[in-house]
Amino acid sequence: MKIIRILLLVQVLLGCEHSSPQSDSQSNLLEDTLSETVLQFEIKPSITDPSITNADTPHLVIYNSNIKQGKLLLFMPGTNGIATKGPIAFFTTAIEQGYRVIGLSYINTPAISQICINDILANCEDCAEKFRQYRIYGDNSFSLIDDKPQDAIVNRLTKLLKYLVEYDKQGNWGMYLENDAPKWDQIALTGQSQGGGMAAFIAQKIMVARVISFSGGWDYSVKGVIAKWYFNPSVTPADRWFGTYNVAEANAEIIDATYRAMGILDNHIYALNVSVPEGQKAHTNGVYNTAYKNTWIEMLGTGN
Repeated sequence: MKIIRILLLVQVLLGCEHSSPQSDSQSNLLEDTLSETVLQFEIKPSITDPSITNADTPHLVIYNSNIKQGKLLLFMPGTNGIATKGPIAFFTTAIEQGYRVIGLSYINTPAISQICINDILANCEDCAEKFRQYRIYGDNSFSLIDDKPQDAIVNRLTKLLKYLVEYDKQGNWGMYLENDAPKWDQIALTGQSQGGGMAAFIAQKIMVARVISFSGGWDYSVKGVIAKWYFNPSVTPADRWFGTYNVAEANAEIIDATYRAMGILDNHIYALNVSVPEGQKAHTNGVYNTAYKNTWIEMLGTGN
């Protein structure tokens, strides 16, 4: 089957240069699994907002133009993750369930677990919460990372959606915006590791369509004690929350504790135990291993 691939939307529409395409393996997987009505865009953050200069690898946008427009699934990769190298099989499953997919490019280094430790954590129990607040919203003061306010996750998403409204007219991207801000009740949040923690942090504060955390990080308030923010009340109802981790990963017990602190229902916590293929990591296996497709479907539900 053939997929319509647009390696950088601005290149096609404005004649600008574009970044390197996806790897052949990623492209082939898409061509093998998605129909000819699926559109794929790769869009640099700096094209949507010239003030963004850091972490300028492209966002990934995929949707099936032949399916009735459904909710948007926003995926945030983990530390060192690249949006265009995201879990394509999971994205494909989401599209089959009626979603549109954005893999967001954002600053994901350093991680919370690299900054909020040792003396810093001892002197600031809220380090992890302040870190996530700044990286997501850019509206507070946090001097321990070099992110700028325009680098914030919400700004990047907003500017991308506004860009798509203008340059992909057939896409009707305005459905996901309200008063020049993301229309969160039409957006399902998901992410791996650090990205899963970002999804959870947003969903606590804002009503979203759904939240799926894949091994979503392990923030602490003091050594050995999970961060206080996990216990904050959630605006998003408990039945919209889902979390996974692999029983073989080093921080499985802590991740499980964070999910329970956030009030995720017992039957919405998935302790994954399929053997991890040789050469792969238990920590990332849940979002990449197609053995979990039925689990993905359960967590995604329908995007329509």
